[in-house]
Amino acid sequence: MVEKGMIFLGIESSCDETAASLVTESKQILSNVISSQFKDHKPFGGVVPEIAARAHLDHMDWIINAAFKEANLTLNDIDGVAVAGGPGLIGGVIVGVMMAKGLAMAKNLPFIPVNHLEAHALTARLTYEIPFPYLLLLVSGGHCQFLIVEDVGNYTYLGGTLDDALGECLDKTARLLGYPYPGGPTIERLALQGNSDRFNFPKPLKGQMGCDFSFSGLKTAARKVILEADKTSPHFHEDFCASFQKAIGVILEDRLKHALQMALEKSPKITTLVIGGGVAANQYFKHRLALCAESYGVSVISPPINLCTDNGAMIAWAGIERFKRNLDGTLSFAPRPRWPLEDLKLKTGE
Repeated sequence: MVEKGMIFLGIESSCDETAASLVTESKQILSNVISSQFKDHKPFGGVVPEIAARAHLDHMDWIINAAFKEANLTLNDIDGVAVAGGPGLIGGVIVGVMMAKGLAMAKNLPFIPVNHLEAHALTARLTYEIPFPYLLLLVSGGHCQFLIVEDVGNYTYLGGTLDDALGECLDKTARLLGYPYPGGPTIERLALQGNSDRFNFPKPLKGQMGCDFSFSGLKTAARKVILEADKTSPHFHEDFCASFQKAIGVILEDRLKHALQMALEKSPKITTLVIGGGVAANQYFKHRLALCAESYGVSVISPPINLCTDNGAMIAWAGIERFKRNLDGTLSFAPRPRWPLEDLKLKTGE
């Protein structure tokens, strides 16, 4: 049964998933339909922007229809339309934004362009009761950064990657080992069976001030090991993945210590670390981060795995959060391939 309150449609098309979801103000996810483009991009070892945009065009109509069918609702039942307006692959973002504008105009509904990163930042509030402020670690194939989430539309950037995102580092290293995209889950699975002390990988920026990341050197070192090692030796893949994952865990833990110190100095009321983005599904990383955060008296929360990766529910919820604060957008909004969270304007329509 749907509780009273607003119902928002959320549309996501910023990368390689076409998604739509219907979410209520009372935090009920009435539907959450996702069409993955995994098979389309698999032969290329990563996301091809042109292929992604065309796939969004092909799938957007039926994805939205499926979301309404799953929720047993129609356009007449919703109170607003939220859409990922960036950052992301501009072709896909345009597809989603234009669809959302059309639906909003047709039914005279509020149109809420949502920063994709803000949606990840607020997703945990859809599934948990988390007060502001809290510390966010956003880790995915395209992003890796620490931010203080002060409130909706109010973010303080503490540090981020200077080169590669962690998800990209995992995927490209897995590809060198001969595994398909996405490679992160494969590395995690093989690491469970390996000896994490067999290979000694570098830990870039470990011990240095601040909480920036750097993964390019680690990726280069991994490539060197793969090219030079006898890959037919017993358990090479398992030991490599375990050692590689351990090195990343050390980096994350070290960077988190600095981020916690910086965050607690700026906002002493912080009691929660939220880990968001696709890489948040990695249980090894999450365990190490939780132990580190708990030593500072900070608890760790991560959305359910199906809400860590890109989805429409997080867009719908962010739309509701913004609309309740009168932060709705306008139909003049232009899709944004780049849209840093720390530069987010309160009025997304501006």
